Order: sequence, then C-alpha cells, then structure tokens
Amino acid sequence: MKVTEFIKPGEVKVVDEPMPKIKKPTDAIIKMVRASVCGSDLWWYRGISDRKHGSPVGHEGIGIVQEVGSDVKNVKPGDFVIAPFTHGCGHCAACRAGFDGNCMNKENGINGGYQGQYLRFINASWALVKIPGQPSDYSDEMLNSFVTLADVMATGYHAAASAEVKDGDTVVVMGDGAVGLCGVIAAKLRGAKRIIAMSRHEDRQKLAKEFGATDIVPERGDDAVKHVMELTDGAGADAILECVGTEQSVNTATKVARPGAVVGRVGIPQKAEMNTNNLFFNNTGLRGGIAPVTTYDREVLLKAVLDGKINPGKVFTKRFDLDHIQDAYEAMDKRQAIKSLVIVDKD
Repeated sequence: MKVTEFIKPGEVKVVDEPMPKIKKPTDAIIKMVRASVCGSDLWWYRGISDRKHGSPVGHEGIGIVQEVGSDVKNVKPGDFVIAPFTHGCGHCAACRAGFDGNCMNKENGINGGYQGQYLRFINASWALVKIPGQPSDYSDEMLNSFVTLADVMATGYHAAASAEVKDGDTVVVMGDGAVGLCGVIAAKLRGAKRIIAMSRHEDRQKLAKEFGATDIVPERGDDAVKHVMELTDGAGADAILECVGTEQSVNTATKVARPGAVVGRVGIPQKAEMNTNNLFFNNTGLRGGIAPVTTYDREVLLKAVLDGKINPGKVFTKRFDLDHIQDAYEAMDKRQAIKSLVIVDKD
C-alpha cells in the first residue's frame, strides 16, 4: 500500500509498505478516504522538532472500516468514520472526565500513518466517530468538514471551551491558521457576540469574517494590545483563544484579557517558560491543551456539521492527491495554502 513517510526536514515521500494488520483486539483497519496536512506537521517538516526518519506521517482523516479486532463493538466493517488523532480508550480517568486527548491508554508510536491508503487505528471501539451513511451520500464540501473533525475543528473548539466562551461574550482569537479560524467558528457556535480575529493576511481575514469574526486586528505585540483595548473601550476581552503557541502570542493573550477572563490555550508551546505574574494580578485564568476530539465530535461538532450550522472544511484552500503529498506540504510551508487537503481515495 502507499503511505507517506518523513524522509528529512523539507522532504516527505510516498512509499510502498505492507498492509497494516490487527495487532490487538481493540484495533481496526481503516481504508482512508481523505486526509490533510496539519500545521503541527510543519514542526518536524521544518526541522524545529525531531522525528524518526522513515516514520509514517499524518494524523487527520476520514475513512471506511475494513476490519476490526474481537473487542471492537461500536463500529463494524463498512462503517464510515472520523479517525480522531487522540485514540481515546473511553474508560481511563482522563477519558471518563472528558479529556480523551490525554488518554492514559494510548500506544507509544501511534502518531502517524493517516496520509496513506490504510491505517491501523487503536482503541477503535470508543475513539472512532461513526458518520451516518457512506461518503457518496455527502457533498465534497461536507466531506472536507468531516476531515476537520479529526483534529483542527475540535482543537479550535477546545480553545473556546477552555476559555469558557458563552452567549454575549467578546472573544479575541490569536492566530489565523486553520486552528485559529476554527476557533472563530467555535466562538460563534458557543454564542459570542463579538469576535476579534488577530490576522495579518487578507485571505485569512476574509475567511475569518465569513466564519463570524466582527473585527480584524492586524498588528502584533503592544500595538495589537492597544488596538484590542480601543475596540473594547479599555475593558479587554471576556475570553481569549490562543491558537499559535509563540511567546509573543501568549504574552499578547494575557494582556488583552479583562479581569477574570480565561485564556484557552491550544497553540503548541514553543517555549517552556512563561511569566504567570500577569495572570495573577489580573485574575486571569489559563486552561487548554490537547483537544478531546472524540468527546467534542460526539457531543457537539458532528451534529453541527450535519445540520449545516458550521462549515469548517473551508479552511482547505488547496487539494492534492497522495502522489503529490510533497506539494501539499510545500504549499503550507510557503503559506500558499491555509490548509492542504489530501484526497487518498476517490470516495
């Protein structure tokens, strides 16, 4: 079968590998239909983080269940599913508390392979999210939205949920990548009245407004803080969605918060240290982390897509087949695409 592997920084390649097999009774084999490139993939692609050479890559996608282990009861061969990157077991303390992104029964090394024709998926009985019907029952647009439910839309929603966004809130969204744009969608879905998107790129500003942003702040640093304070009459925001992870983004997020606000942080931290004094003196809360994808998909997001309330698939601005996966990475690396869609199978 074809699968994408990491070769070296700046290079991925489709190679032939043996078909995956059921190794545990909780496994499933999935025939992938669509996948995508995530912004977090660019970390090892750019050489910022380490990754084993020759390892399979990709962690977002949808597909058809081909085979299941003996303990898998909730899905069966032929089911159309979202394959969350979190692989929650459903019964550990983290999963029971609604934080399957921190599942305590994840298998080491299961962090890739979605950008391939077939995938071994662990903890399949609970973690997989079944979509009614088959891919042929849905429009191209809706299939794209289903792909986002494997990670990016759920991660954007986690920022909003962690920040406790509620009806009538004024929300600042830090970051105009796919996660930040999905954060705009999530803030609107949860009832935010005003959504201030921090963005410097015209194409992303346009999409942010389409998703529900009411204001755009293109500045960075102290100038951005000043602009937000002007927009909020000096009060600051009720909730801040930090979807970047840089020191500057986190610092700005804490400075635009009104007293008692909560920062929902889902941007992968790029610096270990953080000055928490600003949080203390402003009574600002800080929450967030790895999104509980299965939990959010089942409770909120799949229904919102099926009902037409949200259309996060619009974050895909370029599409590629599996044989052009290098081009898909380059398009995101060079900011030619907000997010790259990968068509694995013609549905």
